[in-house]
Amino acid sequence: MRITKKPEERKHEILDAAAMLFTTKGYVKTTINDILLEVGIAKGTFYYHFQSKEEVMDAIVMKFINQGVAAAQHIAKDATLNAHEKLFRILGAQSHETDQKGEMIEQLHQINNAEMHQKSLVETILRLTPIITTVVEQGIREGIYNTPSPREVVEFLLVSSQFLLDRGIFPWSDEELVKKAHALAYMIEKTLGAQEGSFAYIPMMYETMITQEE
Repeated sequence: MRITKKPEERKHEILDAAAMLFTTKGYVKTTINDILLEVGIAKGTFYYHFQSKEEVMDAIVMKFINQGVAAAQHIAKDATLNAHEKLFRILGAQSHETDQKGEMIEQLHQINNAEMHQKSLVETILRLTPIITTVVEQGIREGIYNTPSPREVVEFLLVSSQFLLDRGIFPWSDEELVKKAHALAYMIEKTLGAQEGSFAYIPMMYETMITQEE
């Protein structure tokens, strides 16, 4: 007997099954039929929700972006934290990747889908900018930051960190990546008018990430 489920519930099942298959079997080797068998649905049900495998991957990437944005929003609204504490936690939340998220990003790099990759980077920047800008503005009120253009500074910093430090785009060595992370920390301190050394934890985050990848 076929179990009838709500459309949104079925859609999440398809996404979860596809994410598992993409990370274990690989995006290229996974077929729509593989997803159908994993979920136990007919082809018509799949096409009710998605037009293609590419659209499924796009939805999965957006799901991870939404999770990161939600975490940033939750931290930004915490009235018990000062601006610097909020930025530390937001950056930590964005750099923390589950195994599945890391594998999914790797698949995104391997399928050479520049359009999808660019969309994910742009969407991340657009969604995070207003959240982080409010935190920087809080820091200006608290006297720990001093910048005349908080939103524009946040945009430039997000673009540089999301794009230049992406090893799926630039094949940096471990040493090169850490050097760029040090440069990013310096840039953040200077453009935000923050105390020297206040963002020293950023290269440490990248060093930890590199160690976990080994």
